Amino acid sequence: MTDTAPPSSASPSSPSAPPAPAAGLRDFYENPAVPVASGDGRSRRQARLLADALEAPGQVIVDVGCGDGTAAATAAPILTGHRLIGVDWSQDALRRARPRMGSVVRGELEHGGLPLADGCADAVLFSEILEHLVDPDQALDELRRVLKPGGHLMLSTPNLAAWYNRALLLAGVQPVFSEVSLRGIHGRPGSEVVGHLRLYTARALRSFLTASGFDDVTITGAPFHGVPRPLRLLDRAACAVPGAASILLAHARRR
Repeated sequence: MTDTAPPSSASPSSPSAPPAPAAGLRDFYENPAVPVASGDGRSRRQARLLADALEAPGQVIVDVGCGDGTAAATAAPILTGHRLIGVDWSQDALRRARPRMGSVVRGELEHGGLPLADGCADAVLFSEILEHLVDPDQALDELRRVLKPGGHLMLSTPNLAAWYNRALLLAGVQPVFSEVSLRGIHGRPGSEVVGHLRLYTARALRSFLTASGFDDVTITGAPFHGVPRPLRLLDRAACAVPGAASILLAHARRR
């Protein structure tokens, strides 16, 4: 987070908080070596979907879990005319986001809630965060709280049922994106530990969003920047079938 003051519409909130996650998990996410960006392709697709959905200029868009601001910098030219506010709890991520975003504020989803007023946002970007959460139910409650009625939620998360994961499971191999340890990769392709705790299929994500107070849920697909180069054309083609795509992009409206 940065020292920039929160927007004028922001005010503290204090919903009941669950027990704090283990210190080891917090330390893991504060490690500068842990990636906080997930690829420009996903960011551009998500920004275009949101730009098409917003009805007028001057909308307030809150990027919850903005990380180092890379995704916001990629999306900004597509979302010209709207006000983008970044929120994150990692001090290191906010330090890096500061030069990339015009307005940022420190806040958490699971410990006291976001430092934003009820219904202050026209849209929320929630990119590659859901899979890292101990309590995703409370997180979606908090996102719904800060959205105006009818406001837009643009969420992205890795797909447990990605086309290659289906083949890996048939072969008895741990799916890509899943992790059994914060210290190393075991039983699956790849070498980068990023702290994934939960994974969703398109069907599960749609059901979860609907149960959490969102309507008009539309799910599309996006490619994964970590797919080996010889397979990237196939990965992009899989986006035509969201249930098999690498990344799930969900657009929903607050009920």
